[in-house]
Amino acid sequence: MILVSLVEDNPQYKEALMQCIVEETTMHLVAAYSSAEKVLADITTRPPDVLIVDIQLPGMSGIELIRQLKNILPQCECLICSVQDDVDSIFEALRAGASGYILKDATCTQIQQAIIDLTRGGAPMSPFIARKVIGSFRPVQTDIQQNDLSDREKEVLQLLGKGMLYKEIADTLSISRETVKKHLKNIYQKLHVQNKVEALNKYRLL
Repeated sequence: MILVSLVEDNPQYKEALMQCIVEETTMHLVAAYSSAEKVLADITTRPPDVLIVDIQLPGMSGIELIRQLKNILPQCECLICSVQDDVDSIFEALRAGASGYILKDATCTQIQQAIIDLTRGGAPMSPFIARKVIGSFRPVQTDIQQNDLSDREKEVLQLLGKGMLYKEIADTLSISRETVKKHLKNIYQKLHVQNKVEALNKYRLL
């Protein structure tokens, strides 16, 4: 029997995850939490084999939760289940100790299989996430000129360099958060980088 807990603050998706686990006869739902703080306060008394973690949580993020949890329960496998599909979030979660990363558009069957794979030593990832990870190992091309970036893309990159979050950049430039993400995607492609750290470092060298 695989012992599974989860942390998810969206009530509807939380209920869907709980039902998904309950329906699988090889799994037992230990606990369902709505915040990282509640997980840390309770999980050592009811340790699961697998913890499903959302990244965007009220208070402490899911990534910081994993980082702390791996020091407390190193044997607990952590599976990210999030809408966050940017390279920075993916690698930050993996570095923190997550063993798998799936997106919230995954089906119940895919989630169940991901949990099983984790307990068998696998590292389950949604195809889109796996492609991003593989892409990060491709050679970086350097034949790029700073002028290839549009003025708006340069503005976004400069604000990012000041430590602003996507929402703060969007508010400053009077654009939507999704538009900021699109600009960053174009920047990554033009600079042939995989994340904001590489983009900022390369932009400063140009």
